[in-house]
Amino acid sequence: MAQARRKDLILELIQETGFATTDELVERFKVTPQTIRRDLNDLAQEKKVRRHHGGAGIDSSTVNTAYQARKIMDLEAKERIAQALVEMIPDGSSMFINIGTTTETIARALLGKRNLQVVTNNLHVASILSAKEDFHVIIAGGEVRHRDGGIVGEATRDFINQFKMDFGIIGISGIHEDGSLLDFDYREVRVAQSIIANSAQVLLAADHTKFGRNAMVRLGSITQAHHVFTDQQPPAPIKRLLSENNVDLHIV
Repeated sequence: MAQARRKDLILELIQETGFATTDELVERFKVTPQTIRRDLNDLAQEKKVRRHHGGAGIDSSTVNTAYQARKIMDLEAKERIAQALVEMIPDGSSMFINIGTTTETIARALLGKRNLQVVTNNLHVASILSAKEDFHVIIAGGEVRHRDGGIVGEATRDFINQFKMDFGIIGISGIHEDGSLLDFDYREVRVAQSIIANSAQVLLAADHTKFGRNAMVRLGSITQAHHVFTDQQPPAPIKRLLSENNVDLHIV
């Protein structure tokens, strides 16, 4: 098959599913991983897809990538971020944990801690952390989003506002070059804003693919975080913002 035709078919597949792994494409097109990586790199340079570790996806400002695809996207980077972040969490701490596959990875890393008090609007996080008998896990009330187990709505926000916690652990869908934190669901953003407002320290976890990724709802500014954990150097304007606002940057 000619490269141009294969690239067209790869693009069609990614547009249909939102994300495709290198292994899936190798199996489908019966070519080497090097060939698929070259095709994906070409498509990324043409601004038709966004490259991720192990595959590629399509960005949309209105609809997030499917949950099952996000679970495996850049997983290795998310795990490194999670390990670095939980080193900051002392035993006996209290924290909010919001919606997202990154925060779910952090929840798994937290299982090595003791006597944590957790409030979350993420059913998957609650399920992960409930395995520890010495953890006290509280699930916020509200509407459950069937696509990812997130809990959102005004009731959720009101519930969050009843607490003051040591840490707010948040993930994000996109970060604009001006430092704006971006997401897709207005209701989710409102809850995340309450988490930020009621946390003594805000820990933002975002792998490098979130920088420059677009989403339509502005949550706030990266300068509202106290610590930012990522896996590669962020763009220069972001680094300057963090430095000017005394936000600690952790590259894992």
